Amino acid sequence: MFTQEDIRIFAERGTSAPQVQKQVDRFKKGFPWMKIVGPATPERGIEVLTPSQADRAAAYADSASVAGRCKFVPASGAASRMFKDIFSGLDSLKAGNDPGADSPVGRLASRIKDFAFYSESLFGQEEDSAAYRLKVADAVLNYPGLGYGSKPKGVIAFHRYGDEVRTAFAEHLVEAQEYMRNADGTASLTVTISPEHKALFEDALEEVRAKFESRYGISYNVRFTFQDPATDTVAVDPSGKPFRTDEGRLLFRPAGHGALIYNLNNVEEELVSIKNIDNVAHARMLPVTARWKKVLMGRCLELRDTIFEFLRGLDAESDPASDSCRRLCDRIESFLDRVLCIQLPLEPNPADRVALLRSKLDRPIRVCGMVRNEGEPGGGPFIIAGKDGSSNLQILESVQIDPSSPRSADILSRATHFNPVDLVCCLRNYKGEKFDLLRYVDEEAGFISSKSYQGRPLRALELPGLWNGAMSDWNTLFVEVPLETFNPVKVVLDLLRPAHQA
Repeated sequence: MFTQEDIRIFAERGTSAPQVQKQVDRFKKGFPWMKIVGPATPERGIEVLTPSQADRAAAYADSASVAGRCKFVPASGAASRMFKDIFSGLDSLKAGNDPGADSPVGRLASRIKDFAFYSESLFGQEEDSAAYRLKVADAVLNYPGLGYGSKPKGVIAFHRYGDEVRTAFAEHLVEAQEYMRNADGTASLTVTISPEHKALFEDALEEVRAKFESRYGISYNVRFTFQDPATDTVAVDPSGKPFRTDEGRLLFRPAGHGALIYNLNNVEEELVSIKNIDNVAHARMLPVTARWKKVLMGRCLELRDTIFEFLRGLDAESDPASDSCRRLCDRIESFLDRVLCIQLPLEPNPADRVALLRSKLDRPIRVCGMVRNEGEPGGGPFIIAGKDGSSNLQILESVQIDPSSPRSADILSRATHFNPVDLVCCLRNYKGEKFDLLRYVDEEAGFISSKSYQGRPLRALELPGLWNGAMSDWNTLFVEVPLETFNPVKVVLDLLRPAHQA
């Protein structure tokens, strides 16, 4: 199946023929549907905090001892999808077909002054004409205009503050100083980017670093990391054979955000906040954003300290069959069930029971914000049945759920929340050692999607998502957060929403 040239390329990419063959076989085998017990809801699975409980959690985030804090920002993608409708409109205009004022390109042109990237020198005065719509679309997407059609989303101007314009990346820097400060006055960020965009991000950082550090009394420690090419996966054609380009080369594709578990595994700090590059808002929204991020951090640290206390208690018990150990195990089982929705299979042997409880406790921890489902796209929180007979909390995407199952359809209909990708994680164990995050990935929780290359259909393999299967065996807690904390920019017209306007 593979040529000598293929094998040479495998070596260059840091992979091997057996690994690539395993990927090809996965297309044939597919991935199993997730076994859902029920939706995570406020009745079971999602914490809805009272104001006083939220205050206590936020205060705990400020007072708890932590071995470093870091903001982890996935920012690898280009903005091409953000401008998909504008590209389409530009093509129509160039062909002499005006989509009109109510089309995406028409709305972009008619509201151009409301975007942070507007300048009169580039766009001139507004007109209701096809010629002006073409001028605006071309200036936004291409050079010698802004060239946004080929730039990463992180360096696009999102918000304006008088004469100051901030990119999405700059807004993450502002957020970091607000709620991720370390005791030494630093704010650390790990930003995952594509290698070809490194210079753009470095320029965006240097443009604001000195100003922000002086303004906020902070020192930034920013690390740009790349998705390892060795995590790319081979594509196949509709028949299941490895996809080859017209030149006869195998086609490898980035394997989705699940590949970023390798980048997260290299983070040294203990407490990590994860939020996508496009989920930022105008600074007037920062108080509510920062408050609820601190609430999530506080709940994560409270959960960490409770789990650590249990593990130290198990260490102190010399006899698994003693009454004191039995009572401790009862408390742990009650906690796992009540807080983390982990119901365990019966384990009558005392030593085996202790070992099982220890294995369930001694894992990375994540607390995930969840918002009320009002029709936004995204995965959702569920209680699932694990391979070992226990239940736990997971974030699932629709492609992981059997669409032909009436039971799954019923569970989906009762779901109340969705995942805005707003996580806080603790990455060290109760002895202060880093977890090896790769040990907690569920390899059976990947995705297969339909794509195309130069007009030819193909099937693509994505690794278990970063907040899906890549964190499958973590201890998970879901907390409801206000919808105001979720302000993604999926298309450029989202920048006209109130959260992105002054």
